[in-house]
Amino acid sequence: MDFLELLVLAIEALRRNLGRTLLTMLGIIIGIASVITIISLGSGSTESIVGSISSFGTNVLTVSPGKSERGPGQQTGGAVTTLVSSDAEVLMNLDNISGVSRVISKSKTITADSESTSAQISGVDASYVEINNLTLVRGQFLTESDVLGGTKDVVIGDEVVEELFGEDALDYVIGETVRIDGRVFQIIGITEESSAAYIPITTAQNFLFGQTSLDSISLYLIDVDLVDDTILDVEDTLMFEHDIDDSENIDFSVRSSQSMIDTISGVTGTLTAMLSGIAAISLVVGGIGIMNIMMVTVTERTKEIGLLKSLGARGVDILTQFLIEALVLTIIGGAIGIILGSGIAYIASSVISIPFVLSPSSILLSFSVSAGVGVVFGYYPAKKAASLTPVDALRYE
Repeated sequence: MDFLELLVLAIEALRRNLGRTLLTMLGIIIGIASVITIISLGSGSTESIVGSISSFGTNVLTVSPGKSERGPGQQTGGAVTTLVSSDAEVLMNLDNISGVSRVISKSKTITADSESTSAQISGVDASYVEINNLTLVRGQFLTESDVLGGTKDVVIGDEVVEELFGEDALDYVIGETVRIDGRVFQIIGITEESSAAYIPITTAQNFLFGQTSLDSISLYLIDVDLVDDTILDVEDTLMFEHDIDDSENIDFSVRSSQSMIDTISGVTGTLTAMLSGIAAISLVVGGIGIMNIMMVTVTERTKEIGLLKSLGARGVDILTQFLIEALVLTIIGGAIGIILGSGIAYIASSVISIPFVLSPSSILLSFSVSAGVGVVFGYYPAKKAASLTPVDALRYE
């Protein structure tokens, strides 16, 4: 018997028991759909986070107070007060640094008339806009004069504008005033896709937050290829400024945008792989279901097997036919699972506002896994069917 004949026989056998066939495929469908959904959402989340960091540019260094243990979640900060304005001043003199901005950030309430919203208020220098690649949709950013004079000017995100003034307020809010912790500030600019607000660092230190220490220092590099050398220069400079002799005792950490991207990509990749592995357990369950159903099928079709063998079918033909049935079950189930998983991932990505990512490699992997499940779990029942003798099979009741 040639392969095409065996394929037709296998499909016909599955069609005769359509309800059982669909129930058998259900485990494969759920398993593949779960894996596709998790991989897609994991990739989309990674792309979203990496995109947000990359928007600031890969030629940015961030100096934070407190020692970092070089691992996610290990960096100390918060109440640590080891960075001051003089540190930013000396770092500006390094060869590969073209811009420096001091940063103090706290969550505060912004009020306009009867409306209010919570926003991240950052005290920054005028260079912050270029360092962090902010896009202005209206007005201007803070100037050196604003910083030196400690003005009560504020640049707010368009999302804050929408919360306080309404969706169509971008054209008229420049020059309007808002209150931050009850203090009056005048809006001079609006940034794109942001829920933050920016005020002069001097105003933040002396007027609003009442602290001289910094939450971070942003550094803009001239040549990104020298990032590692620049990190060493920054560390050496601050160790000297802080009178630290041993690198084990440093009271600050220096991170590049690229290192943040690598760390986040690694963490999200590990989580995605782990969750995909958990979801793949359902594939094993589905495979066991296929084996059980195929065993039942072999028992039900024992006389049919005996008849085929008496007509000249070889053991390898019977083995191939039952393996094809198992493969058809898993491949069709895998295809349905891929379509279902892709649809779920697309809807979920839209709801949580992350990119929809569906890689060809995940589809190929899913097809390969589903086919493998069919071969592995279908082999034993197929082997059992092939080993039956014509006489025993025909006499089976």
